[in-house]
Amino acid sequence: MAAEPVNLNEFQELARLALPKMYYDFYAGGAEDEHTLKENVEAFHRITFRSRILVDVSRIDLSTTILDYKISAPIIIAPTALHKLANPEGEVATARAAASCNTIMVLSFTSSSSIEEVAASSNAVRFYQLYVFKKRDITATLVQRAERNGFKALVLTADTPRLGRREADIKNKMITPPLKNLEGLLSTKVSSDTGSNFEADANETMDASLSWKDLEWLRSITNLPILIKGILTREDAIKAVEVGVAGIIVSNHGARQLDYSPATISALEEVVHAVKGRVPILMDGGVRRGTDVFKALALGAQAVLIGRPVVYGLAAKGEYGVRRVIEMLKDEFELTMALTGCPSVKHITRKHVRTEQERIHSML
Repeated sequence: MAAEPVNLNEFQELARLALPKMYYDFYAGGAEDEHTLKENVEAFHRITFRSRILVDVSRIDLSTTILDYKISAPIIIAPTALHKLANPEGEVATARAAASCNTIMVLSFTSSSSIEEVAASSNAVRFYQLYVFKKRDITATLVQRAERNGFKALVLTADTPRLGRREADIKNKMITPPLKNLEGLLSTKVSSDTGSNFEADANETMDASLSWKDLEWLRSITNLPILIKGILTREDAIKAVEVGVAGIIVSNHGARQLDYSPATISALEEVVHAVKGRVPILMDGGVRRGTDVFKALALGAQAVLIGRPVVYGLAAKGEYGVRRVIEMLKDEFELTMALTGCPSVKHITRKHVRTEQERIHSML
């Protein structure tokens, strides 16, 4: 019998062994040369700690609050597509794991379980990821369904006017099942002889004309707070605050869109400085250790979102696997807080980390 994984990287290896190559490549792959995919992880490695000693850390409080929802730790489940390719229970299992870990799940727009199935599965606090379609009434219908089923916020993914070039999916001729939430709303039978049907579907339906002025339309059709996901620059962060978003997610789409975008942890501080605390900032991309969670918080994020590790846990061990992934990160994060001298998340400050730029500057 295989040994129980002791870290998230071992879950990835179990997922690789459990999944057909096409599906593993779909989850694990990035855009083009996959430079940003590697950099998302490696940029964390270049940040070091400035630990404080002789602090009372006999009690550690990991909990935090995001949009008035108290969660057990600043670790949220990111929107990732098609969980039923990883496990027959799909997003329902993921939602149950989120509930048992007392955290927030962001349900992917491209989920393989319906909004209603996920809502009925558990009492987890759920946000709904939104793309805007050329046919706006489809988007409006999905927003209404999310609202009716108790989802607490919308996460507008804004970095996908067109789908990034994911070469593994093209080579594998990746065929995705019909999207559950679009049944009866949209035909997803787009033929593509040159690559993946996922790419063809997306480019056929996504609204490449979407712009800042459309936030006004989105706000007019919902009472839910809107977070915007996909911001990497100071300019876009300022614009997001100006149009009244409830939060920002610093993200490069898991390195699946534009290769040679910066690693998200490298772009985080620029956004934090621009926003000046006016709205909460979250980040995703490359989080594989509790130390990464701490580094993100030290650089100004209120929480991190984890994507691929959740899917790997689901593929390897179902709902239990997702739970273990979150628990592992929480355990590592708690240990990091103890060893850096931080009894609660509010004690984590910019002074607890040293970035690569600061290290270079100190040598000059």
